[in-house]
Amino acid sequence: MTMHPPTPPSDDDVVRVSCIRHSYEDGTSVHLCGLDFVAKRGKRTVLLGPNGSGKTTLLFHVLGLLRSREGEVRVLGVDPALEWPAIRQRIGVVLQNVDEQLLQPTVYDDVAFSPRQYGLTDDVVDERVTWALELLGIPHLAERVPHNLSGGEKRKVALAGALVMRPDLLVLDEPFEGLDPLARGALLELIERLARVDGVTVVMSTHDIDAVHELADFCYVLKQGGEIALTGTPE
Repeated sequence: MTMHPPTPPSDDDVVRVSCIRHSYEDGTSVHLCGLDFVAKRGKRTVLLGPNGSGKTTLLFHVLGLLRSREGEVRVLGVDPALEWPAIRQRIGVVLQNVDEQLLQPTVYDDVAFSPRQYGLTDDVVDERVTWALELLGIPHLAERVPHNLSGGEKRKVALAGALVMRPDLLVLDEPFEGLDPLARGALLELIERLARVDGVTVVMSTHDIDAVHELADFCYVLKQGGEIALTGTPE
């Protein structure tokens, strides 16, 4: 991994997380300190670390689902824990457990959920959903019940739902779980295209060190317990 010195804040920082601490109800504490975590506009940034190192905790702070007792989190210029409504339409998310996101009776309804919530017209909703399903290669699943799908199919549906509003920031927690090699390769190509062509900032977590060279423009390595110990390009 090629090392780089810490970068000062800039207008290209879509995400910046500085030395945060969170304590869970079971007494577990995660202290994500060391180096600042920064995701630049239009780049693919990967969090690499073993299970339990704090990857999901960091992502939940980025998404405003957790609020740190100390440190700072800035996403699209605001504190997401305090101002989530101001930025939520600009962020797409796929959680590690995609079953938590698939709550509607059909795949079409699941992908249509966000645009309907934001009050888009039926015609625009249909246009967005059709585009997202085709982008993921799953228009044939539109009328299927999400919970009857395979793990890989569910992940594609969740990703279609994350992309349907054409976000500026895409957050993916262990995005390749349950995907066969063909689907994995297609997702890698899609993520690269979203970043390089559409300028989407992509933040991903993984424990798969072999995937980093294909996945990342920039990588952060977490030690067990949460220290951000290493940062640089995958090379």
